[in-house]
Amino acid sequence: MRLVRFIAEGNERNGEATWGALIEQFVYPLARAPYESPRLSGGFAPEIAAPPLLLQDVKLVAPCQPGKIICVGRNYAEHAAEFGNEVPEEPAIFLKAPTTLIGPDEPVIRPSVSERVDHEGELALVIGKSCRFLKAEDAHNVILGYTCANDMTARDLQRKDVQWTRGKNFDTFCPVGPWLDTSFVPEGKSVRCLVNGQVKQESNTDLMIHSVGVILAYVSNFMTLEPGDLVLTGTPSGVSPVQPGDVMTVEIEGLGSLTNPVIAGV
Repeated sequence: MRLVRFIAEGNERNGEATWGALIEQFVYPLARAPYESPRLSGGFAPEIAAPPLLLQDVKLVAPCQPGKIICVGRNYAEHAAEFGNEVPEEPAIFLKAPTTLIGPDEPVIRPSVSERVDHEGELALVIGKSCRFLKAEDAHNVILGYTCANDMTARDLQRKDVQWTRGKNFDTFCPVGPWLDTSFVPEGKSVRCLVNGQVKQESNTDLMIHSVGVILAYVSNFMTLEPGDLVLTGTPSGVSPVQPGDVMTVEIEGLGSLTNPVIAGV
């Protein structure tokens, strides 16, 4: 099942988003957030709340409402190597603020204080069940679904600062979407990022240093993972700077694509 968050046509002014189930070209509004629904026969059975809407008549927004955004750095060996970094023995964890989150087709604002802002296409997931001290082999039991993400980075500020916080946390620096796929299998999938139609990054999830299960087990050992939390699993090599007017697209095999334009900021 594919789950979305959307704003119905004519309701853009108040900006209230609703959860929905996407079936072919129809969006079925849900009564509540899907992570509150029971898992049945390997999938979620959310409660339908209203008649379906045509996908073309709704605006999709980020398919999550995270309390925290957890990211993994240098999780592909070639990406670590392209900046002369060693491969980390344990997952290199950092956080993004929820204010970085935007959805499909929303613009990424390139801040004027940075001279280099890079795209970082990657696979992401949303937590569906609260957990602590998770075992890697049990990770699939707490994942609501998978989605595409773009971990935008002000590279010059990341290098300048002791911590990565500023370079990773400008508003709009975490595009996510267009939906969550509850049955997606993350192994053996191609990951690409294109800028203006030109492939800049291309790899495979099998080349991740730390698997999804290992990442969630590691993180849950020191913090509680809660429903709605967003986890980005790392980017492949090929990151490059973007400029206002560029259009970025993250593509993940069998999952979908996420497109966002870049505009100038102050």
